[in-house]
Amino acid sequence: MTKNIESRFPENFLWGGALAASQCEGAALEDGKKWTTGDAMPYGVFGDVVIPPPENYLKKEAIDFYHRYKDDVKLFAEMGFKMLRISISWARIFPNGDEQEPNEKGLAFYDSLIDELRKYGIEPMITLVHFEIPLHLATEYGGWTNRKMIDFYQHFVETVYTRYKDKVTYWLTFNEINVILDAPFNGGGIQGKAEEIDKSVLYQAIHHQFVSSALATKIGHEINPNFKIGCMVANSPYYPLTPNPDDILEAMNRDRETLFFADVHARGKYPGYMKRYFAENEIHIEMTEEDKELMQKHTVDFISFSYYMSYCATADEALNIQELGNVKSTVKNPYLKASDWGWQIDPKGLRYALNQFYDRYQLPLFIVENGLGAVDELVSDEEGSYTVIDDYRIDYLKTHLQQVSEAMKDGVELLGYTSWGPIDMVSNSVSEMKKRYGFIYVDKHNDCSGTLERYKKKSFNWYKEVIASNGESLFDEEK
Repeated sequence: MTKNIESRFPENFLWGGALAASQCEGAALEDGKKWTTGDAMPYGVFGDVVIPPPENYLKKEAIDFYHRYKDDVKLFAEMGFKMLRISISWARIFPNGDEQEPNEKGLAFYDSLIDELRKYGIEPMITLVHFEIPLHLATEYGGWTNRKMIDFYQHFVETVYTRYKDKVTYWLTFNEINVILDAPFNGGGIQGKAEEIDKSVLYQAIHHQFVSSALATKIGHEINPNFKIGCMVANSPYYPLTPNPDDILEAMNRDRETLFFADVHARGKYPGYMKRYFAENEIHIEMTEEDKELMQKHTVDFISFSYYMSYCATADEALNIQELGNVKSTVKNPYLKASDWGWQIDPKGLRYALNQFYDRYQLPLFIVENGLGAVDELVSDEEGSYTVIDDYRIDYLKTHLQQVSEAMKDGVELLGYTSWGPIDMVSNSVSEMKKRYGFIYVDKHNDCSGTLERYKKKSFNWYKEVIASNGESLFDEEK
């Protein structure tokens, strides 16, 4: 029995899922593609890049989406997806990143993938750079520390915008752009630990990405005025551990590490608190007047973000006991439970994050990643088929989506929700299959064994019903 209230999700709400090329496609060196920084993860993070990687290299084949995408898209369509967020591997289009002529086989692959989505009425959202650039750009140019990257990126985005201008409306310029602060190789193709890299060098790389993002927004709107171009940040809001004013300020400063990236994309300029931070830490950025004008004039159409957990902050060293988190560690919140990977589970934090962003920017928002990574067990059901009884995932997603509804009641304008990831994929940073997010189980394991067969988890039909009811099934009363 469903509660008799008006619909909680708008009629045109974009339900779906999100993938990343380096984590699902495989075919690492097929059809002209060359190595990427995503292929080198985690081997390139803290030292010399290891290429070719070890034999037991999961991303080389990944889940073989490159060859199996038609079957996988059919499963997404069966769930009723309105949108699939995908990324384009830059190295499929320009294998080294600095060529003039694109690789036609790479462009043709994404043509075919996009056409397959459109066949089922699934709107594609494309992330232009999702934690991978051609490895050549990292080893030969220093990644995003080099201003030449702006020109290489411009050529890449012009090429794909022009190719897919009549097929794609929604674009994201960089995935989780703020992650570069804690994972420079992952986010920027910059080798070394974040704490060992000169802050001026790191923020200069970030500035090059800001300029590139503004340029991509400008070019996109010129090629097709109907394009909707957004930024994407990893959003984990901070709570003060106590009401101590020092903890309040510490949480504010920690939040600003994320808000800074959205501020520049949405407001077109560096905020005052960052100018103070630069001055106090002797951080110097080379920034032209043209850069400033470009960022000011070409702000994003919407803001998208990932949300997996909230963080806590304290100024008290005695209480600053760190727990595992997404990319970085956090102070343990005594009121929250954690996932198998120690990520604190906080559905209400998603409502808080949505309100925080909408109050600040008054721009449409999009949740493009949210999900639960867990150790799933494939079991035989009553009919002799295989499945995963992932009630824990259903509970995680249900409670988070209920809070999404609350945020929209608060007045937040939300365009859609794409869960991470609708099918099991290789994890990005540590390159393993053990941590699974999908509604679809893939028979592939950390030692590279497995048949690559796909099996529907219990959550598959649950999410199918959520989409079919436009979210109303989330509020069905317990019987």
